[in-house]
Amino acid sequence: MKALLLTEYEQMIVTDVPEPEVGPADVLVRVEACGICGSDIHGFDGSTGRRIPPLVMGHEAAGVVEAVGEQVTGFAAGDRVTFDSMVSCGECHFCRRGHANLCDNRRVLGVSCGEYRRHGAFAELIAVPQHIVYKLPDGLPSEHAALIEAVSVAVHAANVTPVELGDTALVVGSGMIGLLTLQAIRAAGANTVIAVDVNQKRLDVARQLGADVTLNANEVDVPQRVAELTSGRGADVALEVVGATGTIQTAIAAVRKGGNVTLVGNVSPTIELPLQSVVTREITLRGTCGCNGEYPACIAMMESGAIKVAPLITQQIPLSEGPAWFKRLHAGDPDQMKVVVRPQE
Repeated sequence: MKALLLTEYEQMIVTDVPEPEVGPADVLVRVEACGICGSDIHGFDGSTGRRIPPLVMGHEAAGVVEAVGEQVTGFAAGDRVTFDSMVSCGECHFCRRGHANLCDNRRVLGVSCGEYRRHGAFAELIAVPQHIVYKLPDGLPSEHAALIEAVSVAVHAANVTPVELGDTALVVGSGMIGLLTLQAIRAAGANTVIAVDVNQKRLDVARQLGADVTLNANEVDVPQRVAELTSGRGADVALEVVGATGTIQTAIAAVRKGGNVTLVGNVSPTIELPLQSVVTREITLRGTCGCNGEYPACIAMMESGAIKVAPLITQQIPLSEGPAWFKRLHAGDPDQMKVVVRPQE
């Protein structure tokens, strides 16, 4: 089968690779769409250490069932499906307590980190265990369904954030996940959603997707402006979707006393924390990782229009254009939000 193979850092080719083996509990999926994630771009240059070549990357995907293992029930050839990016074991302490996203033995599709190598979905076919596979409604296009993995990150972040009806929510970072997060926190009960970024085009999309207020951090003092919008108190909750010192400090400074900051982004392995502000204002900081069973909710919300992804898809490309597009995205293209690879085209 054809696949987009990372042969060495910053070098990709489209080549023939062996078809994946299908275990007794596996579902073989013919991939119709797979989104290029920011983590794939960082994997492309080796900066994360989690995409060691040779590797087929890609973990945001949807397709059609080609075949199933002998133990599989509930799925058959021809079913339209998507799947989680993380393979949990189902047996460890955290899985048994309902926290599969914290699984001790988790394996992420399209990742090679020294401990394991799991080829991903920038390929014509991929085999995944049935317990991470979900059927798709007929009305949800494959290119939209490929973004369910990203949507699930946003929905999980909203789920762990203690937002209440009528709250003001601040979303710092209006990239792909940030734009999904602002929709998710609105659906969770926020009455007013404030989006922050330094890219005006992204802020324009944020407004299109339901942000009540957009703030360009290059032009305004974000905490001061948020205070002005909230009678001097600050936002009730903030979701930080970048993962850098400056943006995390902005989120902390812009929430009210006793407020909650949910940390979604993780670009930087360490940050400088304004400890006295957190302690004396009794701010709660909460990390969030991946998703934990939110796929059915994400599918329903996308089907109903509560979360929209169409405005985020800026390009759809065949597998053959993958190497050129990875170089383009790695070099930086501010006009692109989500590029979706179509391996069958």
